[in-house]
Amino acid sequence: MAYKVLVCDDAAFHRATACDVLKKNGYLVAAEADNGQAAADLYAKEQPDLVLLDITMPVMDGVTALKKILAMDKTAVVVMLAAMGQDSYVNECLALGAKGFIVKPIRPDRMLETLKKILP
Repeated sequence: MAYKVLVCDDAAFHRATACDVLKKNGYLVAAEADNGQAAADLYAKEQPDLVLLDITMPVMDGVTALKKILAMDKTAVVVMLAAMGQDSYVNECLALGAKGFIVKPIRPDRMLETLKKILP
């Protein structure tokens, strides 16, 4: 069974890149979102196995979305998508319960390596 993934990034390019890598490697992209509020809403609806969540977005940032998702489901598996220089946000997200992070721009090999460490 393929893992269901919710991909959330306000940059269409990064969303498309992540979705392409996931699909080519046997993951099922259940939904895409371009802001944190949409991600939280879609999480409740889709109940994905994994969320890839950007940190800096309009409407609701990734840190707040992470908190909302974990409030709904404390076992949610969330991996943050982070630009270089966002170390303090990444550390905050990991402390809150994110399972890992992927540095953008996304490198397929590193993304897959991170996901293999997190998902059974």
